[in-house]
Amino acid sequence: MSTVTRYLAREIYKATAFVLVAFLGLFAFFDFINELDHLGKGTYGLPQAFLFVLLSVPGHIYELFPIVVLIGTLAALSSLAHHSEYTVLRVSGFSPWRAGATLVRIGMAFVVLTVVIGEFVAPVAERTAQQLRLDRLGRAVAQELRTGLWVRADSNFVNIQEVLPDSSLKGVRIYEFDEQMHLQTISEAQAGTHVEGNTWRLTEVQRTEFTPEGARVERLPNIDWRSVLTPDMLAVLLVRPEKMSAWALYQYTEHLAKNRQRTERYEIALWKKLVSPFAALVMMGLALPFAYILVRAGGVGAKLFAGVMLGVLFHFLNTLFSHLGVLQSWPPFASAILPSAIFLLVAIGMMWWVERR
Repeated sequence: MSTVTRYLAREIYKATAFVLVAFLGLFAFFDFINELDHLGKGTYGLPQAFLFVLLSVPGHIYELFPIVVLIGTLAALSSLAHHSEYTVLRVSGFSPWRAGATLVRIGMAFVVLTVVIGEFVAPVAERTAQQLRLDRLGRAVAQELRTGLWVRADSNFVNIQEVLPDSSLKGVRIYEFDEQMHLQTISEAQAGTHVEGNTWRLTEVQRTEFTPEGARVERLPNIDWRSVLTPDMLAVLLVRPEKMSAWALYQYTEHLAKNRQRTERYEIALWKKLVSPFAALVMMGLALPFAYILVRAGGVGAKLFAGVMLGVLFHFLNTLFSHLGVLQSWPPFASAILPSAIFLLVAIGMMWWVERR
């Protein structure tokens, strides 16, 4: 790594870290204000509220990282330009395209960090935070219907009254059909706990079997039930798709597709997971032209304001295209990549304009 690359990397990393801390402090404050409504309910107190806010930090890092990288890179490059350091680099043969290649090398650290946080840290922290809150408030996971959660698995239908924060089940009913969709058995269990893999242990089971001779009922203390359901799939009830890991999203999408259910929202979230790490590189490319313009007019402050506005616009477009993709049935990959592609084209256009000057 050359001296110039090391120097630019140090300045960009330092500025990005400062911006990240500032944003996290702001969002943590807002999170804590929101948690005040839950204080005193059940056993949810101040320690739990602080822990919930702390566990929410990785999710905020993942969501804010493109904006933070954009503002941090803008701040670093604008500061260098303001003190004529970038002018010296340009005179020394540091062309715009060489600068772009240098930023890509520096930005690979951001790509790796985004993958690590998005795949291994944020999903676990988010799920733990939701479990903590639900457990302390004494609530079950949200149920969309009065009859509980319904899941289709091949020709079987499963009704679960409650999914508890530890992924255990209460009030399980399993309706088994044959290939002609004739009802074969109904199994009712008071509770269910995950054993391993796709196996659940159901307790206090009443099984009704329908035969040509009539209905036959048997009661069992417990049975092992093999199902496509896993705790990771049920985690979708605790964690928004945007905060799930790519592997969990892939598994759940496959499950929905096999059972002929809509997958658009989860496919878009999956593609966004794959595209998101490279959004940081796009943001760095977008920041580069600002090192060549507005050197005197407006200075660093104007560039930072422009960076904030561009970051907000990127976040807005990212959310907008996700919703439009679901509503308009756009291809999931297109919905996920369009915001980054638009900003990449803008960055290339600005660099071309700078080069012409």
